[in-house]
This record gives sequence, structure tokens and C-alpha cells, in this order.
Amino acid sequence: MTSTLLVSLLVLGADPGFAPDQSKLPVPAPKGATVLLDGNGTHQFLSMAGEPINWPVVDGALVSTPKGNRNHIVSKLHFKDADIHVEFQLPEKGSGNSGVYIHGNYEVQILNSFGKEKITKEDAGALYGFAPPLVNACRKPGEWQVLDIRYRAPRRNDAGKITENGTVTVWLNGKKVQDQTEFGEPKSVFHPFRFGNTPYLDQIRDRKLKTMVGPVFLQDHGNPVRFRNVWVLPADDQAMVYEPPVK
Repeated sequence: MTSTLLVSLLVLGADPGFAPDQSKLPVPAPKGATVLLDGNGTHQFLSMAGEPINWPVVDGALVSTPKGNRNHIVSKLHFKDADIHVEFQLPEKGSGNSGVYIHGNYEVQILNSFGKEKITKEDAGALYGFAPPLVNACRKPGEWQVLDIRYRAPRRNDAGKITENGTVTVWLNGKKVQDQTEFGEPKSVFHPFRFGNTPYLDQIRDRKLKTMVGPVFLQDHGNPVRFRNVWVLPADDQAMVYEPPVK
């Protein structure tokens, strides 16, 4: 890359250091990453109640259950800033609605948007409610697809107010669909801490508001979307496995 181009990218707010290779799937987890789901169905997720999940394993992939947006799965790993890798497959029938809920608040959308000309804040690769994807990179249902997300959490003061917006850069199927997109307070009325909340999630929410360290959720939204090869590469030393206190 020429120095002139690099300077131009920095001025425009681009992230030239984040260009994941998505040319061949599955993508192996890099050194330092925590594998949340491998290709055999072995996983590190809990239910929204902090209990074992009930998503079935089909051909080594976890399949989202149709429970009306109330049966997301929650990673045991909690992190602050990180790169997040998710491979998914849309069903042949239905909208294929699902998503990657980062910290339970911010959704990188999964949806069957293949061939759609006018894309919105609700299409595949969108930061739901904040920004549409830069391009439509969605593949056909039945094909494996890949998301790589570079997430920087918002910063809050002691009173809980955001003092610096968070950002995401997202690649979908080899195309950049979000480029350091900024976000503040959550917008969706359906995110897990507002819709179908549980005492287990209350504990996570309260801790997260103080530390900005939280889990990633894979969303149930009534469609049998398949997931495999999910991993997180933390960008700092804040990542940990969360064990909720027993009440």
C-alpha cells in the first residue's frame, strides 16, 4: 500500500489494518482467539437464563430455534474490544432473520437479502437501526457465509453516560459493509436486555454498564439459521469467562 493511499484511508476514518481473508471457509481461529463454536457443535454458549442451550446440532452446526426472538444464546466469554468471526447459513425457506448481538445491545444483521437492490438498516450486514450495509454482499440461502466484525465498545463515565461512541467495521463475504460505523445508546426494542430478559441477563447488564465487558449473542428470530466456526479475538486484557454469582 502506498503512503499516499494509507494517509487517505486514515483521513477518511477507514481501518486499513482490518482486512480479514474470507476467501476460503471455514476460517481457522488465529492465535489468541477463543473458539465459541467449532465445526462439530462443541460450543461455549448458555441460554438467556444461564442454563444449557436447546439449539439442536445438525451436521456439526448449531441451528437457531423458532422461539419468537426469546431464545438467543449467550457466550460464556465476555470481552470489551474484540474481533468477532461468525459463519452462518441461511435456510432455503423464510426470511433467514437472525443476527450477531454484540454485548446484547448492537446487532449486526443476518437476513436473506440476496439480490435485493435497495438495502436498508435491516438488511444483511447492517448495524441494525444505525446504518445500512455499504454494499449488498449477501449470498444465496444454502451457501455458507461469513462475518468478521471489529468491535470497539462505547466508553462510559462513572455515571453511566457514554463519553465516546463505539465503532464497528464489518466484512461480509469478502466485502466491507461497515467502516468504523459509530453507535451510541442501543436503539432496538427487541435486544435481549429489553425483550425476554431474565435474572441472569440482569446480572450481566449491570456489570457490563460499569465495565463495558460483555458477551456476544447469536439471535433466535424464528428462522432455522445455522452457525458454525464462531470465535472471538480480544483486543485487550479485559476478556474473561463470566460465572454469575449464586443468589
